[in-house]
Amino acid sequence: MNREDGTLQLLRAGFWILVAGVVAALLTATVFGGISRHGPHTNSGWLALMAAMTCLPFGVMVFALGAAKWLRNRRLTGSAASSR
Repeated sequence: MNREDGTLQLLRAGFWILVAGVVAALLTATVFGGISRHGPHTNSGWLALMAAMTCLPFGVMVFALGAAKWLRNRRLTGSAASSR
């Protein structure tokens, strides 16, 4: 098993993309004028909302891929240790 398979990089990137999405969503709701029925009230609110709507699903996918790779590596390491 290759120790440098990108699992840690996927987990880190997914985490930080999720953090950026949550921050953008919070800024949209609080600092940039809030969100009404028709959307944000300011241009910066719209930009932050678009960033949040991009970062959140992408961050979840990247983090889930990293978690799946980590679980697979853990399972493979456990089966390799038990077969010795």
